[in-house]
This record gives sequence, structure tokens and C-alpha cells, in this order.
Amino acid sequence: MDLPVMPPVKPMLAKSVAKIPPGMQYEAKWDGFRALVYRDGDEVVIGSRTGKPLTRYFPELVPAVRESLPPRCVIDGEIVVAYGGRLDFDRLSERIHPAESRVRLLAERTPASLVAFDILAVGDDSLLSLRQADRRAVLEAALSGASPPVHLAPATRDPAVAQEWFERFEGAGLDGVVAKPLDLPYRPDTRAMYKIKHERTADCVVAGYRFHKSGPVVGSLLLGLYDAQGVLQHVGVCGAFSMRRREELAAELEPLRTDHADHPWAAWADAEAHEHARLPGAQSRWSGKKDQSWVALRPDRVCEVAYDHMEGDRFRHTAQFRRWRPDRTPPSCTYAQLEEVVRYDLAEVLSGG
Repeated sequence: MDLPVMPPVKPMLAKSVAKIPPGMQYEAKWDGFRALVYRDGDEVVIGSRTGKPLTRYFPELVPAVRESLPPRCVIDGEIVVAYGGRLDFDRLSERIHPAESRVRLLAERTPASLVAFDILAVGDDSLLSLRQADRRAVLEAALSGASPPVHLAPATRDPAVAQEWFERFEGAGLDGVVAKPLDLPYRPDTRAMYKIKHERTADCVVAGYRFHKSGPVVGSLLLGLYDAQGVLQHVGVCGAFSMRRREELAAELEPLRTDHADHPWAAWADAEAHEHARLPGAQSRWSGKKDQSWVALRPDRVCEVAYDHMEGDRFRHTAQFRRWRPDRTPPSCTYAQLEEVVRYDLAEVLSGG
């Protein structure tokens, strides 16, 4: 492979802002695996955000890239899996599997798509120094003949349209809007763009915590919600505390410490139990050999957290602690409080809504 931009390249990133800024190019924010795709003739390399290769996990995308992308190019985009008319991150995550036979089977059962939203090189030319508006024009020309599973990400310069996308596209599994300054060159591994994500709040039971990597202080709080049968389900964690606050929390929660045997999640160490309930400590291909142990707390306290969206019955990302809720009782913290997003067909998103 001999391209003007060679792997590995870390993609340009976005910083979070509260509102859609004016005067930019706007795109939907895709919920998948960020990927840089390098093509030099028949040779195709797909790299992850961290630079690790993804090609072997998505064999169905290799012939699609050869069919839809220019003979020599570097494309920035997102690998996604659609199921039931919306993005499905859980099914996408299952595609990362060590067994070749399993990879091939899942490529047939849950095929992936590539959504292209930037271009770093074409032919013998590096486009890194080109302004965003000009790169978009090159990208549109390069993908003018693309066909599924390769898609050109819809884009607009109208903030009113971007706001409509922000409100409507979440129902198809997307999680916000990305704003790109029109004069912005491509800046690898730099938060030079802006992302506007959905944020909601929920009152959750604090039923445990994990230690921070630095020592015996709180790393993250384990959150629970009661389902319709009155069973406390583990829905995620909240973190991002200062070191001083981590020390304070460890002391504050000490009186609530209890044995795992007396806890609603007592079966957490049993692998089979995870098939029937949401429990902390599940091993996965992502956690590897990471220590998943946790400190059990009596589920007596409630906190309010901010979250962006749900993935099935759990928080898709780490939630943010907002405040304690001494006025709420743990049994009142149920799934019923969560806002239900109106479903929206992913095909409408890919066509620009």
C-alpha cells in the first residue's frame, strides 16, 4: 500500500457543546465504530479510532469498498449495524469476535454498513490541509456512484435542518449532531469539531461502586433501576469525579457497605446468571481480564444522573452524577420514568430525512 496518507492515522475528534453553533456544516452523529478506510487498488485496510485493524471483523465491507470508493483514497467514517430500522450497537459489538467462523457467520446474519463523512486523500493527493467545505465537495464527488452498504453521510449548512435532525433522528439510534467549521483542515487526534448530544436525567439506586485505579477510593458508582417485576437491574455507572470527591464518597458510603450474599446482585459472579438479568461484573471481549469486582452497598440511596440515551435496558455511555435525591425512595426508581423516544426509520436518515 502506497498512499499520500498512510495508516495508522487517528481521526479528528469533537468536543461537547450545549447548543448547535451557527455557520457550520452539520451531520448526524452516528453510533458505531469510528473507522478510517484505506484503499489502494485491491488492497483495503480498515483502522479503528485507536489505530487497531478492524478489517478481519467486517469482511463484507472489503468488496463493498472496492466497489464504491475511488481506487486510491482514505475515507473517514463510521461502521454501523442496522436492525429493525435503527442502529444496534449491541449487535455491532458482537462482530468483534476472535473466531474466524463466528466472524463469517455474523457477517451474513448482521451485515455492517459504512457511512462516509470525510476524506483525507484521493489519488496521489493528501487533503489534510484542505478546508472542510472543500473536502466535502471532494467526498460527494468520490461517492457519487456509491451503493449500499457504503453510504454518504447526509450534511447540511442550515442550522434549522440540523435542529430537526437532532430531534428526529434519535429514534433511528443516532445520538446527536456534529458541527464542523467550514474552514477547518483535517486535524488528526484533535477535538476541533463540535458535538451536540441528547441529555436526560433519571433517578437511580446506588447499589455499589468500583474502586478507582489509583487506590481505595470510589472510581464509579453502580446504578440500578427496578423493572416491572420489582427486580433491581444494573443499568450502568456514573463517574468523572474529582479525586477529592472520590475520597469523600468512599467515606460517605462506608456505612452502606454489605456482603454480596445479602445483595440483589448476589449472583454477579455466576456467568449463567447474566443471561437472565442485568448484573455488574460481566466479562466480555471488551473487558478482557480487567478486574470487574465491586463493593456492594445496601440499595438505600438514590441519586440523579444525566445520560444521553439508552441501549436496550441500559445506559449507552457512562452517566454523569448530578445530585443525591434524599426525597426519593429506591423502589420508586423504575424504568417507567425514562423518556420513550419515537422510532424513526434509519433509511430516512441516510436519505437526509
